[in-house]
Amino acid sequence: MKNLIIIIIVLMRPLFLHAQGILEVSNLGKSPTNSMAIGNDSWIAQAFYVEGGGADTNIYNLNSVQLLLDAASGSPSNLTVSIYTEPFGGGPPQTNLGALTLNSSMDPIAGGIVTYNASGITIVPGNAYFVVATAATSIAQGAYQWSSSTKETDNGTWVIDDVYYNSSDGSSWTKTIRQDVFQMAIYATPIPEPQIYALLGLSLAYVGFRRFRRSK
Repeated sequence: MKNLIIIIIVLMRPLFLHAQGILEVSNLGKSPTNSMAIGNDSWIAQAFYVEGGGADTNIYNLNSVQLLLDAASGSPSNLTVSIYTEPFGGGPPQTNLGALTLNSSMDPIAGGIVTYNASGITIVPGNAYFVVATAATSIAQGAYQWSSSTKETDNGTWVIDDVYYNSSDGSSWTKTIRQDVFQMAIYATPIPEPQIYALLGLSLAYVGFRRFRRSK
């Protein structure tokens, strides 16, 4: 029975991890070299991707994204962070996969590391994505400041690319390469194979059967 319980715990581990996710890639530890203002007239889209072609065959649930911010200027409001796809063959942000939710205990105006939680967003190897930041106010009223460093971050499968786009309206984008790389961390969880759920169901059924036998 003890061994069976251990097996169940191992099988359920991906489900336990889903709540907080696994740190897949981060450049938060790099020394900041610059920052850029975020407002409704100053959008920033930082590219990232997961290597395809057999390097990683997992599909992931995105759990959260952390941004490193400098203290804001003026009186900005409603820093919004979303995940966009990149069109096939490369290019600016195209399809909005969904907005993330700010952790209520954090204040983007004060700066530091802020966490935005995700729900229902899937990351597929071989595809490219953007973390897109904007706000409800113009930078003339006040601006959030996203810190940046240099060079891409590559952990072997997940990559924070040395490509970003900026826009004044979220529709017309300007590309910049090999300069600023905006600082962030991405947490995600591999989606369990269907076989894991099947084995888990069988294991739980066996535990129930053993308890029924003992009660008789």
